[in-house]
Amino acid sequence: MPKAAPTGRDIVTGIDSSGAYPVEYRFARARKGNRRLTVVFANLAAPDDYGWSTGVLDDLRSNILWIRDRFEGGITYYLCRDMDFAVERSVIDLIAKVMRSLELTPDDVTLWGSSKGGSAALYFGLRYGFRNIVACVPQFLIGTFVRDVYPKVGQSMLGEALAEENARILDAVLPDLLRAGANPEANIYLVSSPQDEQYTTQVEPFLGMLHRYPNFNFIYTESPFITEHNKVTVRNVPPLLGIAYLLADGIAPRIGTVLNGREEPDRDTSALDAFLASTAKVRAAEAFPPPVVDAPAADAVVPCTGSRLTGTAPGAVRVSMWENGKFLASPKVAADGTWAWTPGKPWAKGAHRVKVFAVNPAGFHSRTTEVVFEAAETAAAVSPVPPARPSLSVLAPEARQQVSGAAVGFRGVAPGATQVGFRRDGVHLGSAAVAPDGGWGWDAGRPWPAGTHQVDVVAVDANGLESPPVTVPFTVVDLPAPAAGPFTPYP
Repeated sequence: MPKAAPTGRDIVTGIDSSGAYPVEYRFARARKGNRRLTVVFANLAAPDDYGWSTGVLDDLRSNILWIRDRFEGGITYYLCRDMDFAVERSVIDLIAKVMRSLELTPDDVTLWGSSKGGSAALYFGLRYGFRNIVACVPQFLIGTFVRDVYPKVGQSMLGEALAEENARILDAVLPDLLRAGANPEANIYLVSSPQDEQYTTQVEPFLGMLHRYPNFNFIYTESPFITEHNKVTVRNVPPLLGIAYLLADGIAPRIGTVLNGREEPDRDTSALDAFLASTAKVRAAEAFPPPVVDAPAADAVVPCTGSRLTGTAPGAVRVSMWENGKFLASPKVAADGTWAWTPGKPWAKGAHRVKVFAVNPAGFHSRTTEVVFEAAETAAAVSPVPPARPSLSVLAPEARQQVSGAAVGFRGVAPGATQVGFRRDGVHLGSAAVAPDGGWGWDAGRPWPAGTHQVDVVAVDANGLESPPVTVPFTVVDLPAPAAGPFTPYP
């Protein structure tokens, strides 16, 4: 979903489907012509499986590429799914394509992550020769860790049986790179703490191998306010961001002479534009309709506590909800197309503007639906909620599609409706009954004349309530007559 960050930078989303595993990403363009790229890997608790995506990096000047760690429904450390390391190849292919579109080299790239994201930053940075690596509280023995601490993640990576042999293979991937001295010139920034319960088993045994790297920097935090693994990152956000800003400007924080600047605000961005367009994640409404929000109604007044969002999203597996550029939740869509979400804490008093988009099984996004409502402190201030209108999605014909006059068939879904009506210029053309599963189809019963047509489609429920109309523009073309002679199939 494109969204404006508080600093004014747009974030675009996409899916690179060229590899064995589709890779979902978010991307923010550099500010003021900066010539760097920061690649961000997610931790286990990252919102929607995107790390450091809550606005903490908004002021960073470099290009930012967030990569989602969700492959075939499972977490993978960006390495493997059921020991299939094609995940890794798909991820590095995406990074390489973004680098090429920006005309950057590995020396211009910083890999960034915490916990499992830190492990991924170290692995990809060492193996593929990236100059800058920032890793906060990573795990080095990945196989043992996911098998013993997060068995669901372990099953995603190692396989259902959590085989010991597979765990040993994953345990070796990072230590083997360190033993081999991979990427010896890398600027490595490792953050850890003795208060991290994983420190003695997952970090300390490998410090000796890291100290052999001449540009290794160890940020060792010892504080009574750190009580567990996840709080190490929280305590280290300010120094980590300081490192990020310096690296984004091309400065490795160490004593010596560095080259700074090199901004190119007028640089040609056509290659990047082409890549982002070719992997765009958002699909047209006609191909994948946006979700419908049934409650709260537009401009309704709802109580601060106990109010939830409900709606429908046919064809989706989940919806994603955002407010003011911040992620709220991503509830699943039921088999009948319905979804619902109750906030874990009360709504703040006042106006709210929530954006909702649907996600289909392939990971593509619909356009965004926006609902505006007001939260009040007492239930007495709640406005009556009007009856929910039926939802409607038109799947065919697609908008601006060119079709034969004899082949214009309308079809779609309308959960909760009893029939669907069709109008052109306010004139009723016909109607179709809705099946129990919500599906419907309609044919005018006669050819359409050549030219452009625009049909309004509405769904009607048993109480006579109509959905908002969906306008479908399409063009009828005259097809050439088939050639004489026997039919020859395509090879």
